[in-house]
Amino acid sequence: MGPEKPRPLSGFLAEGRTMPLLPGRWRALKRNKSFKYGVPMVVLAIAGSLGIRELTQIRIDIEKYRTQVDPALQEEHRKKIMSLEEEYEKMKDNTFDDWKNIRGPRPWEDSKSVQAVQR
Repeated sequence: MGPEKPRPLSGFLAEGRTMPLLPGRWRALKRNKSFKYGVPMVVLAIAGSLGIRELTQIRIDIEKYRTQVDPALQEEHRKKIMSLEEEYEKMKDNTFDDWKNIRGPRPWEDSKSVQAVQR
């Protein structure tokens, strides 16, 4: 006798049956602790990482939207900014010989009365 020809799958599926999913191997995988506990843990770790990345990006986008400044207000702020040299020119002519050191009040003292006495 000659070698047998393999049966076509179309005939097997045409009878209304489904292909077996290797029940013996599936049962062995279900009993395997690495598969039972390891795969869900890896899936959760990856999904958690992706979820945290998305939530962080949303938080960054909201913060960018919240901190946008009106251009007119930003231009006004640029005009008010002084350089260090300008501040030095203002302070250069002042003499600080007549200043007096006034200590701040202690927690148990009334601030206004202590400072009034010291002045």
